[in-house]
Amino acid sequence: MSQYNIAIVGATGMVGATFLKVLAERKLPCANYYLYASEKSEGKKIGFLGNEYTVIALKDENITDKKIHIALFSAGANVSEMYAPLFVKHGAVVIDNSSKWRTDPDIPLVVPEVNGGDALKHNGIIANPNCSTIQAVVAIKPLYDKYGVKRIVYSTYQAVSGAGVLGYNDLKNGAIGLPPQKFIYPIYGNVIPQIDVFTQDGYTKEEVKMIFETKKILNDFDLKVTATTVRVPVFHGHSESINIEFKKPSNKAGILEALRNADGVKVIDDLENSKYPMPLYAEGSDDVYVGRIREDDTVDSGCNIWVVADNIRKGAATNAVQIAEYLIEHGGVNL
Repeated sequence: MSQYNIAIVGATGMVGATFLKVLAERKLPCANYYLYASEKSEGKKIGFLGNEYTVIALKDENITDKKIHIALFSAGANVSEMYAPLFVKHGAVVIDNSSKWRTDPDIPLVVPEVNGGDALKHNGIIANPNCSTIQAVVAIKPLYDKYGVKRIVYSTYQAVSGAGVLGYNDLKNGAIGLPPQKFIYPIYGNVIPQIDVFTQDGYTKEEVKMIFETKKILNDFDLKVTATTVRVPVFHGHSESINIEFKKPSNKAGILEALRNADGVKVIDDLENSKYPMPLYAEGSDDVYVGRIREDDTVDSGCNIWVVADNIRKGAATNAVQIAEYLIEHGGVNL
């Protein structure tokens, strides 16, 4: 089997560390790994796959002297804007976890279970969607294919780890009475109905991302989508209440069948025994959990579903690694 050289950009961050964990589990055909971070982390040692790797400073001369085939980025939009084109120039395919390229019409936005084929249309860069969008579209796609979709209403309950280490620490430190450093209000014992900044129409940027990304991934810009995104005092795992209005007649049995047969979906819907998805089930998993499935009798055809996933794994690192696997399996990256 061909062997690829893989770079992890942002290797010392929360998602970067999870990149390494997922890569170790999924065993991609890799000859060499290169771990990049900012200059302040240069020289740091990271144990990975039984070896000790030295963190490389992210600068031009440390990129141009290596033959990298795939670069997994999770270092923020500014770093992606500056360095992704340089990796591409030297032959790599970049899979970027930042928001930098998601709205670019020439760059595919990919969730492999939903639109994996779009990854093969890349010109060197593939965008990894927002964490909350990824889990939503994995659950929606089988229903979209079966019934068609007119409208989606998202209400999200998003873990603090989605805001990085500082967000995680705000919850942990809030429990002992320390003031927040990341969020504008305490998150411990609180719910904050604002993720990212507000736009002129009153939506937050997080809500705008979910609305646009859903349409782009499903390749349906006539789809009606609205969203309210909320930060909750949970460390790991985003939860979402999703209301879907269909174009064709539906029923619960058909909805359950579609979800149970879908790639990447695990149905937990045993109401008699109070079994339904929760972040505690999702942590450390690559599946998207769906439950609380019920028909919506306020429309001709529709349903409500409750969707939970690990936002750092399937919502970020695992999805990016799955894109890399798809490229390798389908000849989307050149040796």
